[in-house]
Amino acid sequence: MFGMKKFLILLLSLLLSAISVYAYTIQAGVSIDKVPKSLFGSWQVDAQLIDSNSYGTFKPVSTDLWNLSRLGSVLKLENPFTGAKAEVSLKTTEANLVVFTKTEEYDNKVLKDIVALRLNKDTFSGINDVILETHSLDDGHILKTEKAKYKLVGKKLAGNSVLK
Repeated sequence: MFGMKKFLILLLSLLLSAISVYAYTIQAGVSIDKVPKSLFGSWQVDAQLIDSNSYGTFKPVSTDLWNLSRLGSVLKLENPFTGAKAEVSLKTTEANLVVFTKTEEYDNKVLKDIVALRLNKDTFSGINDVILETHSLDDGHILKTEKAKYKLVGKKLAGNSVLK
């Protein structure tokens, strides 16, 4: 019986440790409430390639439409031209600086975007670091990593989209 008590106490201790670590992780994240409301809405985004290790893979220039919205505690990025939709992860929000990431997986590829934007009323400027990994279909190891850095310029087209 004494062994069973030790086991239960150990199990309870581990459970409480896991709960406190989980609670700390939730609290340590960046709150969507800190995102400037001016970020939400529709943007025309011009991107210009400024560096790459694979110039043939990435477009040298592009113009896209981004719809940035909030649904509860989730920041969403949609492009109605391409049909792309993604939930993004906030990394930093300090005054008018917003940094977020998104990751998409398809076939044997993983596309990661790290976007840093500096808002200025109805415009923004920033950088988008793009990483495209090609994985082996056999064992999943990375076969190739292609990178690009884009200069971004955004112009606000339409208001805010904040849904609670």
